[in-house]
Amino acid sequence: MAETAQSLEDLKEVTEGEGAAELAPITAEPKIDEHGRSYGTGRRKSATARVWLKPGSGKITINGKDQEEYFARPVLRMVLEQPLVEADRRTQYDVVATVKGSGLSGQAGAVRHGIARALVNFEPELRRTLKPFGFLTRDPRVVERKKYGRAKARRSFQFSKR
Repeated sequence: MAETAQSLEDLKEVTEGEGAAELAPITAEPKIDEHGRSYGTGRRKSATARVWLKPGSGKITINGKDQEEYFARPVLRMVLEQPLVEADRRTQYDVVATVKGSGLSGQAGAVRHGIARALVNFEPELRRTLKPFGFLTRDPRVVERKKYGRAKARRSFQFSKR
């Protein structure tokens, strides 16, 4: 493979010839610790979630509390279960998460991101399933900072004619 391919035909010869074994797709290895868990970090707004995933019955624990107790709103519980539902692994894994910062909505998004990343670390072939839904993408939107001479980030003070 010392020669460089100059055209598409040359490239085809290289990929079908003797160098094809070198260009075979690389399969990712699962990243599982000595306790049989995989780890994923999730972030959303100013929330950061540390998520551990292990085989189990489908129990989700956040900051030492059950998910129904920590996230009282059903919409937030639905958000953090999305990666497990799309991967069809809802009752196969137990999730233990610690989350800090932001509000409940940001925390739910951070846990969802962490669950998706931990799933991919446990089963790398799930990446194809989760990627199209955007579960592996960190949402970059954060609160805009307040500017001086303004009431908020963009809101001006009330105008007074007199």
